[in-house]
Amino acid sequence: MRKLLRILIVLVLAGLAIFIYVKFYFVLGEGVKSGELNYCVKKGYLFKTYEGKLIQTGIRSLSPSRIQSYEFEFSVTNERVAKILMANSGMEFDLYYKEYNGVIPWRGFSRYVVDSIVSMKDPRTGRLIR
Repeated sequence: MRKLLRILIVLVLAGLAIFIYVKFYFVLGEGVKSGELNYCVKKGYLFKTYEGKLIQTGIRSLSPSRIQSYEFEFSVTNERVAKILMANSGMEFDLYYKEYNGVIPWRGFSRYVVDSIVSMKDPRTGRLIR
């Protein structure tokens, strides 16, 4: 009976570990999003994280009478990247991101986590800065 209980406990713990890994640490997707940086801020109650929003070109309609732009809300884990974003609001960026299944409070408010800047361009002059 004890041996069966031990096996059951090990199986439950292994299942829980697999669930936590897939839900919070497994990278579901990754890629690059482009658009004009609306904002990047540091916020949070207990865990201060960097959060941002990118406005992408084009429009979409969620309902027949409504039109809005594409918005990409993201978290930033790299402080150096966040500082560059905060100093250059309004610039056009290509941001490399990873998508996770779930949100962890110390990683940010979003499932999308930006970890690097591919390029940065001044929208007024069209000049590539980075």
